[in-house]
Amino acid sequence: MFINDVEQCQWIRQKFETPGVMQFSLEEKKTLLARMIRSTRFEEFLQRKWSSEKRFGLEGCESLIPALKTIIDKSSQSGVESVIMGMPHRGRLNVLANVIRKDLDQIFCQFDSKLEAADEGSGDVKYHLGMYHKRMNRVSNREISMSLMANPSHLEAVDPVVQGKTKAEQFYCGDNEGKRVMSVLIHGDAAFAGQGIVYETFHLSDLPSYTTYGTIHVVVNNQIGFTTDPRMARSSPYPTDVARVVNAPIFHVNADDPEAVMYVCNVAAEWRNTFHKDVVVDLVCYRRNGHNEMDEPMFTQPLMYKQIKKQKGVLQKFAEKVIAEGVVTVQDYEEEVARYDKICEEAYTRSKDEKILHIKHWLDSPWPDFFTLEGQPKSMSCPSTGISEEELGHIGKIASSVPVEDFTIHGGLSRILKGRANMVSQRVCDWALGEYMAFGSLLKEGIHVRLSGQDVERGTFSHRHHVLHDQNVDKRICIPMNHISLNQALYTVCNSSLSEYGVLGFELGFAMASPNALILWEAQFGDFNNTAQCIIDQFISSGQAKWVRQNGIVMLLPHGMEGMGPEHSSARPERFLQMCNDDPDVFPKMSEDFAMRQLYDCNWIVVNCSTPANYYHVLRRQIQQPFRKPLIVFTPKSLLRHPEAKSSFDEMLPGTHFKRMIPDDGPPAVNPEKVKRIVFCSGKIYYELTRERKNRGMDDTVAVVRIEQLSPFPFDLVKAETERYSNADLVWCQEEHKNQGYYDYVKPRIRTTINHSQPVWYAGREPASAPATGNKQTHLMELQRLLDNAFGLDAFSGKL
Repeated sequence: MFINDVEQCQWIRQKFETPGVMQFSLEEKKTLLARMIRSTRFEEFLQRKWSSEKRFGLEGCESLIPALKTIIDKSSQSGVESVIMGMPHRGRLNVLANVIRKDLDQIFCQFDSKLEAADEGSGDVKYHLGMYHKRMNRVSNREISMSLMANPSHLEAVDPVVQGKTKAEQFYCGDNEGKRVMSVLIHGDAAFAGQGIVYETFHLSDLPSYTTYGTIHVVVNNQIGFTTDPRMARSSPYPTDVARVVNAPIFHVNADDPEAVMYVCNVAAEWRNTFHKDVVVDLVCYRRNGHNEMDEPMFTQPLMYKQIKKQKGVLQKFAEKVIAEGVVTVQDYEEEVARYDKICEEAYTRSKDEKILHIKHWLDSPWPDFFTLEGQPKSMSCPSTGISEEELGHIGKIASSVPVEDFTIHGGLSRILKGRANMVSQRVCDWALGEYMAFGSLLKEGIHVRLSGQDVERGTFSHRHHVLHDQNVDKRICIPMNHISLNQALYTVCNSSLSEYGVLGFELGFAMASPNALILWEAQFGDFNNTAQCIIDQFISSGQAKWVRQNGIVMLLPHGMEGMGPEHSSARPERFLQMCNDDPDVFPKMSEDFAMRQLYDCNWIVVNCSTPANYYHVLRRQIQQPFRKPLIVFTPKSLLRHPEAKSSFDEMLPGTHFKRMIPDDGPPAVNPEKVKRIVFCSGKIYYELTRERKNRGMDDTVAVVRIEQLSPFPFDLVKAETERYSNADLVWCQEEHKNQGYYDYVKPRIRTTINHSQPVWYAGREPASAPATGNKQTHLMELQRLLDNAFGLDAFSGKL
């Protein structure tokens, strides 16, 4: 078992090696039989009614249902009030019906191809959907909440999401030991061993700020091998291999024996709720059908499936056993079967009355007080995101001090804090201080802020320093952000394991639990976000469309071409923009709430801020707006210390807002008729453009306009700028390569804005397969070339 704790080893031995431990009362056996009947007859009912539909049934491992119910019963008796579950598609409908207790008619109507889709998104197939339900547990006589998380087909991808939501619920209810909230993850055997995200998730289990104090993992193990003697079935070694790596006990049990399953699950639940450690239950079973009901397993496994067809069903064998023992009579058994069949038939009849398919009935993370009763935002406006001068000064003072006595900080850090104090006295912010103002003000308003990622406490570029370390006392730390006010919310800043996929999924799950928190994940470099591509593609960009589930997760992605090579330059903005759901060929309908309506309709928000004030505002807007959308922020590297990348307090006071676009407020704005070119850009290239413009003496002939919010695209503001400079040609300038960055996204939208009346020229690097060169000299030559194109007024003459 690879457990080096003697007490734990002795505990396990006592549970499994004591003679006669597996004893059940008559009532327990009757309950087990009833659960097996429901599990088995549910699948048989679906097969009768929809024989040609995929449903990924549980045939061969019907004992999973009593297994999960036993875990929930035992945990509820131990004081657990909430169970969050994640699982693949096999058996999902059965779990929804008989564990979560989703109304059967709501499940059955999913099979009706004539149902109209409600206007709630694109939806998803029925065996991916989730559910939240609160009910009374009959065994413990206590109320318990259960949530089955929606998930994509990507196996095990939901694991860290479940853990993050579990951690959040524990955090919000003050459960610091995992006694009230727990997670259960169901796995397939091959995915359990083969998908790396399983290991990433396991390795979060003992990490501060990520542990959920033990998860029960149930493996539906189909890797049973049949010999000519079915009694010689052997289990797959895969789950054991995983348990070795993660140092968790694994209990193998024959899924054909419901009583043994019930006992082992009791022990697993008791283990988790005693030691608060992970445990694996390996249900050794077989799959009666192929991958799904349309698949023919005899094509590839003829001998095995000849043996499987000879096997009695689990329910049949167990029913014969309990009838022989006198637990129930044949008549009792048949009546129980008939009773459940009748329930199914009545639900089937009711399901025919459903005319519209509502995805919102399958919501796994409801926020009942955040929306109206109809699930709509309570308003369509966002108040000013500015705060008072007094608050800015107070937060700035905290950011530049050590609010704990007798605490010795590093000398280099003393200089950083002195620099912050100097900025506060001058009423300006750099990037790190602007972030501090955003976080600190939200905390003061009672909003929990959680920042997670690799080296986020210090900051990859040694700019943040949100956790101070005493130079004389080992492991003594101070988090000044938690000393802003007496009634503030808690600030959590935590260095993660060296994982993107698992940790981003975890933070996504954390953000699901409550809309009243700012949850941020920062990549060490933006380039590394693609290791978490599955979470980005399957959950973040499309989660609301598929599952009607809003989420306010913030991704901070350091981005910028600075000669650091192909792996430390690009957060791949083109990929995020390609997944935006707005139409490049349609100018949105103008209205009073145009900007907010755009945000409400989008699938996520993509920004590249060029000032600390705008970064501050977009973080505060994420909480102030009346709905939740994922926010993708391309954050700077060199701008963190750029002398011009500072903002005045005046840009952060009451009445100020996030600027979707920052127009040129210099000489071009004074004499717009003299302007011969508008250069649109985004991010740090702005500073290189303005420096080059000044060097060339072109301050009055070229306007440089910053598009800060790339998506949703600020059609209205871009239109106003093009109309202001009616004599100017239009150029999009970026430091990224032409097939990357923003060009392919912004060009058609600018063209739509101007009714295709003139071209949008390109000034940037040539197309390339890699994001950046590894040669510093080449980098500088490419930069100069794009600047020459941006300011060469005849650079595009004669071109089509």
